[in-house]
Amino acid sequence: MSLLVVGLSHRSAPVSVLERAALTADAQVKLVQDTVAAEPATEAAVLATCNRIELYADVDKFHAGVAELSTLLALHSGVGLDELTPYLYVHYEDRAVHHLFSVACGLDSMVVGEGQILAQIKDSLARAQELHSAGRLMNDLFQQGLRVGKRAHSETGIDRAGQSLVTFGLEQLAAGGDVQTWARGKKALVIGAGSMSSLAAATLARAGVTEIVVANRTHDRAERLAQIVTENDETDVVARAVPMDAVSRELTRADVVISCTGATGLVLTAETVAAAVEGRTGEPVAEIDAPSAAKQPSAATGAGTGVGGDENCPLDLTAEQSGFSVMGEAAVAGMAAAELEQHAAWVDNGTVDRRDAVRRTPEAEAELIGALAAAAARFGRIPERRRPEPVAGFVRPAPALFLLDLAMPRDIDAAVHRLAGVRLVDIESLAEASADAPMAADVDQVRRIVSDEVAAFGAAQRAAHITPTVIALRTMAADVVASEIARLDGRLPGLDERQRGEIRQAVHRVVDKLLHAPTVRVKQLAAEPGGAGYADALRTLFDLDPETVAAVSRAVDSTDTKDRPA
Repeated sequence: MSLLVVGLSHRSAPVSVLERAALTADAQVKLVQDTVAAEPATEAAVLATCNRIELYADVDKFHAGVAELSTLLALHSGVGLDELTPYLYVHYEDRAVHHLFSVACGLDSMVVGEGQILAQIKDSLARAQELHSAGRLMNDLFQQGLRVGKRAHSETGIDRAGQSLVTFGLEQLAAGGDVQTWARGKKALVIGAGSMSSLAAATLARAGVTEIVVANRTHDRAERLAQIVTENDETDVVARAVPMDAVSRELTRADVVISCTGATGLVLTAETVAAAVEGRTGEPVAEIDAPSAAKQPSAATGAGTGVGGDENCPLDLTAEQSGFSVMGEAAVAGMAAAELEQHAAWVDNGTVDRRDAVRRTPEAEAELIGALAAAAARFGRIPERRRPEPVAGFVRPAPALFLLDLAMPRDIDAAVHRLAGVRLVDIESLAEASADAPMAADVDQVRRIVSDEVAAFGAAQRAAHITPTVIALRTMAADVVASEIARLDGRLPGLDERQRGEIRQAVHRVVDKLLHAPTVRVKQLAAEPGGAGYADALRTLFDLDPETVAAVSRAVDSTDTKDRPA
């Protein structure tokens, strides 16, 4: 059996795909169960965070395993396999181990060096153990991954290379300024009460906010988090809990909002945020767009547009892209090439209602959408451009409300980026910001640690692979000795007990000495790369029964699992 991982992350897929593929807790459980029920896999675990979804399995066939795991990921994420495949990555055997260890150390995180991934790996292992889908390989892999991650943080300065997503997000909200100076005196609203929200509340309290309001669908959890924040002796922040239906009211009081829930839909719409800012400032909130944006009807209404608002239009953009302008990439982000081509033909047939004087000619519109269709055919999807291009001479007003969205899928409508007086930082913003962040020198040291640990893990696994064969060989030798001693007793009945003991001990010593050097050497050889064949050679040379070896292996696995900490 061999380790295989199939997944997608912020490095391989756009946020729009990641948030659509996000797995609920129930979906993660079902994915693990279906994986171990599939033919190629015997063990499985899922690592799902706000910016990655990875399925680990112990498989007996590589190609069949990749096909099965990819299909299961697509099935349980709800994203079609054809659409998901271009964004998937595959790691096998030592490369799969290297990948998990790198993830555990924070090298593959959006913010390099962040430590919260260790808790997420621990949760993934605990879930697999509860579902009985973690055997020897998954247990060894994830537990060693946790140890490698802790070693990297204790032996290096990887923490200096990055922070938690919360800290990094607050730095982005502060626009490069000192976070404590920026946060001092502000009132904060935290939406959600899970681990990320708890980290957000603690970080805000240390940063110096004066008040934290916690909103959650389960009010008891919100109250517990508020109590923990209030009782923290290191800060004097006031915290209280409110139900989710009070969020709109609290928005008008809050200066900073951090949202990280498990909701599958939006928690804060652009309209809700705009109303909150208007309630704070007393002024209507303007939308920031290209110079002609004011003349363009919004996709939410569809009025007067040739896209999504006219009868017989092939694309219903009012349902797909509410809140976006119908012009440009944002209008067709995520649309398939065939649909775009269909729309181009519709426009080219002269069916556009040209009630707006600034509309393009049908020919120009058809040419534009035809080009977008060609791009979609080449790259699979049109990239979503949520934030508007800067307008010459326009100065964006100072934010009256700061929003940090750490949820996947997103909690806050992406159209909020277009609202004047609001600064929104979300997962995609963090990915863009962290891509240019300087790497600390400690990262190289962590990479060396990962490489050393991967080699050690591989050697240990290969050595463990031959252990059942060695045990079976020694068991067979002991049976031969017992049989020969019994035969000797029948031939020499006059021997006393002392003589029998001496003979028995002498025979055992001879067998042990004959087997000692070969078994020690075969373990050493098996631990080296390419050493897996030594177990087969040993079984062939000594004519060991494969079922006997398998039974020993099952017994060893059972003992290891019982002795393993949960």
